Amino acid sequence: MKQKLLDIARGKNALRGLFGVSFIESSVFPIPPDVMLIPMVLARPERAWLIAGVCTIASVLGGILGYFIGMFAWETIGQPVLELYGKQDSFDIFKEWFDKWGFWSVFGAGFTPFPYKVITMASGSVQLNFAAFIAASILSRGARFFLVAAVIRYAGDRARAQIEKHFGLITLAIFVLMILAIFSLKFIR
Repeated sequence: MKQKLLDIARGKNALRGLFGVSFIESSVFPIPPDVMLIPMVLARPERAWLIAGVCTIASVLGGILGYFIGMFAWETIGQPVLELYGKQDSFDIFKEWFDKWGFWSVFGAGFTPFPYKVITMASGSVQLNFAAFIAASILSRGARFFLVAAVIRYAGDRARAQIEKHFGLITLAIFVLMILAIFSLKFIR
C-alpha cells in the first residue's frame, strides 16, 4: 500500500491523490498522508506550501467526516473501524485526555503521530464542541503538515530519512515545547 501511495505521489495526479489520502486517513485509512507529502515536496520544493495546504484542508474535511461518524454512527462504523486497526486502546487513551484537557487533547493528538482517525471519531462520540474541534484540527494538522513541508523544502533529502525514522519523537518534542511556551507566556503576563 505504501508503495502504491509513493507511485501516486510521483504521478501527474499527485495533488488529487494527496487530497484523497489525507481525507480518508482522517476517518478510516491506516496510512498517514506524510507518506505522500514528503516525496511530493522533495520533487517540487517550490510547491511545498500548496502541497501542505492541500494536505491540511483535506485532512480537516476528512476529520469532519470522522467527527460525524463518531457522533451518529459510532457503533456501526466508528467502533468497528478502530477495532479493525487495533486502535480501541488509543480511543480509551484519548477519552481520558479529553476529559482532562478538551481542546488541547485534540490539538496535541492532531499534531503528533497519534492516529487522527481516533481523535476525529472520539471527538464526535463525546460531542466535543464542533467549533473547538475544527479550530484544534486546523491548527494542529496545519502545523504538522506545514512543518514537515518546511523541513523537507529547506533541508531536502537528507532530512527525509531522519523525519521518517524519528517522526514520532520529533513531533512529540515540538508539541511539548509548544505547550511549555504557551504556559510560559501565561505566567509571564
